[in-house]
Amino acid sequence: MTSSGSTDDGVRTVADLLKSNRTAFLTTTDATGALTSRPMAVQEVEFDGDLWFFAARTSRKVAQIAAQPRVNVSVGSGSSWVSLAGTATVVDDAARKQELWNPVVEAWFPDGADDPGVVLLRVDGDSAEYWDSPGGRVATILSFAKAKATGKPYSGGENETVQL
Repeated sequence: MTSSGSTDDGVRTVADLLKSNRTAFLTTTDATGALTSRPMAVQEVEFDGDLWFFAARTSRKVAQIAAQPRVNVSVGSGSSWVSLAGTATVVDDAARKQELWNPVVEAWFPDGADDPGVVLLRVDGDSAEYWDSPGGRVATILSFAKAKATGKPYSGGENETVQL
């Protein structure tokens, strides 16, 4: 693993990997210190280090964030993964809810963006670590096979830590 610091290239790579993965796992900490993860739909906004999600105001995740705002968000596919560490904030902004509202969100919250029981979660990213295997699954499988055949460790992709 290498660290690319705050490079624009690293942030751009994280943004590209996040764009191709619309479902993330949001991990919070409960009152006992246990980690809890759940799938969440990432809202489509230009990535600038922040991620946005809709949530029910009375949900456990909102209560957990209010008590312990440090979170992790992870996304992955067959050839790329991102783990973003940051601080979550509950945002009650009617204009922003309208801006981000879409038919997928409406499936979860049928009363619309004006529903007072709906809030936004903003995760301000501090850092992100990503793994990207160029060439997708086929290239990854071939790299695994090559490692097995040659007895040399698998080195199937790029791994960077980016400060956001």
